[in-house]
This record gives sequence, structure tokens and C-alpha cells, in this order.
Amino acid sequence: MKVCYKKIINVLLYKIMLRFFKKGTYMYIDTHCHLNMLVDKQPNQILNPNDFLIIKQIIDSARKVDVKQLITIGTSTDESLNSINIAKKNHNVFCAVGLHPCDCGINWQKDFEKIKQMIQNKKENKIVAIGETGLDFFHMPFDKGRQIYALRSHIELSIEHQLPIIIHVRDAAKDLLRVLKDYKNKIKGVVHCFSQDLNFAKAILELKLFLGIGAIITYPKNDSLRTTINQIPIENILLETDSPFLPPQNLRGKQNLPEYIPIIAEKLAEIKNTSTSKIEKITTLNAQKLFKI
Repeated sequence: MKVCYKKIINVLLYKIMLRFFKKGTYMYIDTHCHLNMLVDKQPNQILNPNDFLIIKQIIDSARKVDVKQLITIGTSTDESLNSINIAKKNHNVFCAVGLHPCDCGINWQKDFEKIKQMIQNKKENKIVAIGETGLDFFHMPFDKGRQIYALRSHIELSIEHQLPIIIHVRDAAKDLLRVLKDYKNKIKGVVHCFSQDLNFAKAILELKLFLGIGAIITYPKNDSLRTTINQIPIENILLETDSPFLPPQNLRGKQNLPEYIPIIAEKLAEIKNTSTSKIEKITTLNAQKLFKI
């Protein structure tokens, strides 16, 4: 009897893969958290050794519920530096550096030069994205022209260094789209903490950007948001906590933590009438594809 070794090998490989998948091949990735803000310190204060110990405990707690990679996000020069140092001290953490629109003061261009310097050593600093940048016309006072100029500067920096961009938007959707359309087919990235309508979502997807979905989908008042998200392909979604902000509904009033990513995944699975394992698999692949981690 002729033995087909190729067929036998293929069957064995399939069984190994199947067994591997059943054990949980895919992990969760928190693509947007502020680990540097989860300790008791003043804004733009450099972390101390005890802070790093607390942050490591938070990272370890997340790992226990399968949140095995995290991206901690900078919002100013000091907080970007904090994010770099957290990433360097924890093998499963990466970072983004940039200036949040609410942190773009009169001297933002000097701060931006410091961000540029950080990116010169992007590999050593474990920088996988530029941001958090964007437009915020909610928090008063704000300078619209300055924010748009800063956003464009971040976008152009991301293109120059071939890094994705992490975008914040609040009460500025139309202005954001006008800026982004100028860079169509040139940028890659994510609009984080998605809370807008379906038309905005479609415009973002046309630009081939991802949408970051967080715990606000668990809030009772957000029925329209859930309806919108149901129409967005999972292949265009990233999971995020934005911790310490915006915790899940049953934890309102407390700090949000990376370990709550599975709660978001479960709600997303419910909205899309699919399994949490599918959400886990696809959103992880999305994050790995975008951030190359």
C-alpha cells in the first residue's frame, strides 16, 4: 500500500493547529491605554520607581485575563517620556508619543521638536505609533487653528517615519475629516474612542483607518452607537480601554484598567451576534497588522 506522507503530515499539522486554537491562540491587545496615568501623580510629572512597580502589577493583572499586549499613549512631552520608560521596562508594552490637542499650548512647536527627537530612536524606545493627536473643540478654551496645524504636523511626521497615527476627536468630526482627506492613501492609523455616527464611520473606513472601540458601548444611553457599531466590520475595529478613563458600565466611578478589555470584547460580540473568540482573534490580528507588534 502506497503511503501518502504529505497527506499524513497535513492532517497532523491540522490537528496541532486545531488543538492550539482551542487553547486560545489569540490574546487581547489593549491598543489605547494611559498606564502612566494610573498612578497617583500630578499631570506631566515624571514617574518614580514605586510608580513603575504599581504599573507592573496592573500589567500583570491584565495578562491574567489574556490581555497580553498593551500600547500606552503619550499626550505631552513628559507623558510621552513616561510611556517610553514604561514600555522599556515591560516586554509586552509598546508606546505612542505625541501631543494631545488639549496639550498644544502656545509653545507646542518646541514640545513637538522633543517628540521628533524621541522618534529618532523609535525602535529602542518601542514607539509603534504617533499620538495621541487630533482635534478637541469641547474643552475650553481652545485654538482651532493651532490644533489643526499640530494635527497636520503629527500626520506628516507619521508619514515620514512610516508609523500609524492615533487620533482623538471631540466635537470636531467635520474639521477632522477635512484634514484627513488631504492625506488620503498616505496615512494609516486609528480614530480612537469612536462615538460618532455611521456617516463619520464610513468616511473613516474609506480612508482605510481603523476605529477604536471602548467601554462606552456598555453604557445604557448609547443604543444608537451600538446600532452603528453593528454595521462596522470587525476587520476595521480595534479594542481599547482608554484607561484610566471611561470604565465599563458596572464599574463606573472607578478607574478603567487594561484588564477590562474582555468586558468590551464580550459586549462587542453581543452587539455583532458573534463569539468573543472571534472578536479576540480578529481584533488582535488588526492590531498586529497596524502597529506591527
